[in-house]
Amino acid sequence: MTVKNAFYAQSGGVTSVINSSACGLIQEARRHPDKIGKVYAGRDGIVGALTEDLIDTSLESDEDIARLRYTPGGAFGSCRYKLKSLEDHRAQYERLIEVFKAHDIGYFFYNGGNDSMDTAWKVSQIAEKLGYPVVCVGIPKTVDNDLPLTDCCPGFGSVAKYVATSIREAGYDVASMARTSTKIFVLEVMGRHAGWITAACGLASENVGEPPHILLFPEVPFNPEKFLARVQECVDQYGYCTIAVSEGLSGADGKLIADSGTKDAFGHSQLGGVGQIVAQLVKDKLGFKYHWALADYLQRSARHQSSRTDVEQAHALGIAAVNLALQGKNAMMATIERLADAPYRWEIGEAPLKDIANVERKMPAEFITADGFHITDACRTYLQPLIEGEDPPPYRKGLPDYVRLKNISIERKLETFKV
Repeated sequence: MTVKNAFYAQSGGVTSVINSSACGLIQEARRHPDKIGKVYAGRDGIVGALTEDLIDTSLESDEDIARLRYTPGGAFGSCRYKLKSLEDHRAQYERLIEVFKAHDIGYFFYNGGNDSMDTAWKVSQIAEKLGYPVVCVGIPKTVDNDLPLTDCCPGFGSVAKYVATSIREAGYDVASMARTSTKIFVLEVMGRHAGWITAACGLASENVGEPPHILLFPEVPFNPEKFLARVQECVDQYGYCTIAVSEGLSGADGKLIADSGTKDAFGHSQLGGVGQIVAQLVKDKLGFKYHWALADYLQRSARHQSSRTDVEQAHALGIAAVNLALQGKNAMMATIERLADAPYRWEIGEAPLKDIANVERKMPAEFITADGFHITDACRTYLQPLIEGEDPPPYRKGLPDYVRLKNISIERKLETFKV
């Protein structure tokens, strides 16, 4: 078998465990020097491939690569840069193949979410059309947990653990002060169209009356009157009310409540602030004092509280991607397959990129209670094992001790390409 180099890139919003996938991939590639030469990482994701800014990971020590398992963020840089259709942007895809040829790259690994799997699929198509042999493999990553054909997505379990912990702790805080001060606490979490992270907040409420009392999902159209009645009921019963709300909450007309009117690089509406809108509604209509919080980047970067299940799955998927590539399984994504709920058992699977690209998995109806304000037992059964286990990073001087790689680029061979 001819030795070929590999290209690896991180895409989209990073997570606390995406580097664990990078760790597994690079470690596994180093075990096959007779098949894989060097692993080049794209600086700032696919942009690094287009601009021929390739990081030589062989210059990083085994020790530092191993430390990636405990380091949040994207070690090589990520991006929100969408490659559009082959017909409209053929030059970009041809540039990728040109870079692959120049650096003898025979393996393409793309670590990301829905749009990233679409890109990996398109790259496999153009490579075939141009007659260039490259094996394209997707590695799932998204805190939104909305990729199909996999039990869960690396990054989600750790966010779920973080938000469930945060709202439980905030609930204790608000309960302490509710008699004379704040009665309403709202936590806004990520989730544009799928309410998985909001649902995870519900794990903190194991018994009747425990916070969070209300969950607002993007799958359930927001009804202000019904919501306010439930808030009043909670305050009457428990003395306070805690609420978790998805950034993608929409009204009955389907319009996003917190749509700022601007778009990101993928064409998605810029969101943020729905927590404040909901909290202010309670203040205006019911008169209760409130506090609200925006978990934002904190929820996806909190490596100090990552789920061990999540870390292990992210690492295993990096390893699996290499093995799929070495088996010649082109245009596939490594997946997680659930074998049992309790105790949780899982194994690595695979699925075609063409069946994953741009498909969004939302919360099933049976995971949301009839009133639309909480999660069912079936949802708890699904979510619970994903947050279990601790895998803390090493600490130094009281703070997590994360690694920063040297990230040295290789010499360019081609003309400059503008992105």
